[in-house]
Amino acid sequence: MKKFVVEDKFWEIFPGSKIGIVACKGIDNSLKDKERFENMILEAEQEALKHIQEQELSNNTAIRVWREAFQKFKTKKGARSSIEALLKRVQKGNHIGTINPLVDIYNSISLKYALPCGGEDMDTFVGDIKLTTARGDEEFVPLGSDESAPPYEGEVIYKDDEGAICRCWNWREATRTILTENTKNAFLCIELVDETRFEEFEKAVKDLVERVQTNLGGSCENAVLSVDKKEIVID
Repeated sequence: MKKFVVEDKFWEIFPGSKIGIVACKGIDNSLKDKERFENMILEAEQEALKHIQEQELSNNTAIRVWREAFQKFKTKKGARSSIEALLKRVQKGNHIGTINPLVDIYNSISLKYALPCGGEDMDTFVGDIKLTTARGDEEFVPLGSDESAPPYEGEVIYKDDEGAICRCWNWREATRTILTENTKNAFLCIELVDETRFEEFEKAVKDLVERVQTNLGGSCENAVLSVDKKEIVID
């Protein structure tokens, strides 16, 4: 039995945050219809434009709240939230493109709602997964590299017993746990720091569940973690 636990070290920094979790079981993540997911991304890119009203990216609320959040813990220089990276590409007219169905689905949700959304292959986890602050010695091989780049002490990370899974909260993920077309069981998350957008956040979680089940089959269980509900069983 595996659990997802958001530790007190995280809540001490972000007591008002919410973490939406979708645990997907028995899905088919093989790419059978690239055009369907290409269109899903294109539609989401258009919807994302409503979140970019100011030319200066950091002046847009969806970006500003995450810039402020990243100032509350130790981060790698230049690290930005995943939603900022996506919206920056949309603003510049750079198409996101398809990767695999699950990634395309969570990117489309992230763009539509301007909320960080990500996912990992649950079968790669070693022990429980935690959202916490780093000791600073966790093994972490980032996507696109073959060398370990451990997080800083005090950095907000997702981790398991093997090492860090995602650095700087939602900035960069590990190669070890990425979603692939062979993924059957997935851990997806949506993160909220702006408490005024809770209703949109809830819609995003529901939308994510519906898109996964409609397109990939299997079953999904979802929950929202908060300072009052700090852990759930995911497997």
